[in-house]
Amino acid sequence: MLVERLPLHLAGNPRRVLTRIFLPGDEELIRGQSRVKDVIQRVTELPEDVVVSTLTEVLAKFGSRHRDLIHQFETHFDAVAHLMEHQEFISDTRKYLIGAYCTMEYTFESTAYFNPSIVPHFDQEGAKDGALRVILSVRTVGEGHISTLVFRTGEIGVDGSVTIDDVSEYASTRARRFTVLRPRLVEQTAIEAGIDTTELKVVLGMLPDTFTPEELHTALSLISRPGAVYSPVDEIIKIVDTLSLSSYEVDFMEDTELTERVLWPTARDERRGIEDARFVKFTDLDGHVNYRGTYTGFDGTKVVSRLLETTDFRRFSSVALSGPAARNKGVAMFPRPINGGYYALSRWDGERNYISSSDNGYHWNSSVPIALPQDPRSLVHVGNCGSPIETDQGWLVITHGTGPMRQYSLGALLLDLDEPTKVIAALKGPLLAPNEAERNGYVPNVVFSCGSLIHNGNLILPYGFGDFQIGFCRINLEDLMREMKTPHTPLSLTA
Repeated sequence: MLVERLPLHLAGNPRRVLTRIFLPGDEELIRGQSRVKDVIQRVTELPEDVVVSTLTEVLAKFGSRHRDLIHQFETHFDAVAHLMEHQEFISDTRKYLIGAYCTMEYTFESTAYFNPSIVPHFDQEGAKDGALRVILSVRTVGEGHISTLVFRTGEIGVDGSVTIDDVSEYASTRARRFTVLRPRLVEQTAIEAGIDTTELKVVLGMLPDTFTPEELHTALSLISRPGAVYSPVDEIIKIVDTLSLSSYEVDFMEDTELTERVLWPTARDERRGIEDARFVKFTDLDGHVNYRGTYTGFDGTKVVSRLLETTDFRRFSSVALSGPAARNKGVAMFPRPINGGYYALSRWDGERNYISSSDNGYHWNSSVPIALPQDPRSLVHVGNCGSPIETDQGWLVITHGTGPMRQYSLGALLLDLDEPTKVIAALKGPLLAPNEAERNGYVPNVVFSCGSLIHNGNLILPYGFGDFQIGFCRINLEDLMREMKTPHTPLSLTA
């Protein structure tokens, strides 16, 4: 048997909660007349002893469920303090209670828990001999069908066994959030707008790898020419202001553990969800190593491809990818440049698997199709299940396809190491399909993965099933390669 399902399942825990601001009458899905000011007024009219006893009761009931709940109350009070008069005369206890009335618990993984990706941990300290510490990213869904991203840690044994660590008792979105820009992103956006970037390149060369809009504005003043008939500065500033709406950095507090960090939708184009992150450990042209996670941002009506970057899974930067080859869903980056260029899998037309290329890793203009819906189990569409994995024989790509009754199944392709647009082998038949125990769930008849890895000759493939639990399977790499055959017909398709 090629695929061995491991006896390990992960599921969402409805007892895991985080705090969110709660504004009566201003709920996102049920808009009405705001009642926040009225609620605040009622709290200000409570006798002081009632304020103390009520806050004491709240802390006794909820304090153990959150790290530093008082700080959350302070933050939420500050958000509504402008609605009050003479707030300087209000006691700290009453401020905390007002914050409590403007706070709610949110169960972020109560509805769905699925679509994992897996990468080597950045810290291998403590790993057993021959084992590999790993980080698992998981898409979760909670109230209102909002998708967030959480993380698990674990270890792959020398024999391909998988253990996953317990999660922190806390969960939090508490982090510093601020706008962040990158030189290549600003330059590419200016090029697309038809702006002369000759002088802009000089300015960007003086800035670090990431910078704020304010830092760029200051640097741009060096090329500003008062009284000149034409200056690109004003146009560039407009571009920067637009980019600022979708580019951000999240810096979680140092006292948080990795498993309690919840990436919550921040940018306008992802406000309804962060979906299906495909993480890969990436080595750039200059040897710099970080983790890159391509994901789908959903604003409630349309989707956009975005990119997360991190080195420690505490500080993340997020930008929107651009270019026609980054449309739709399913962008998954190769783990390194090939022949000096950046490559990614994509499914920008919603139907076929493509190899897309880029000069900078952010703007994806060119694409070549490598697989189309032609097998009965994938006539609806085909796509990828994470970043390609480099092997001696070629780039191993785990694929997915959708067939009758919208049943998902996984397959595999092998691409040429130097010419990734060339398919050199493919698995005939499915690699993995839902068994009877995996058919039912939040979304039935689905198995799906966002990334796997190879350790000690075994392909370790985490996968979501039914969109409500996660399973793991182990596949001997040599056995898989023997099963993969040279395609009977060439897949040199036209877009």
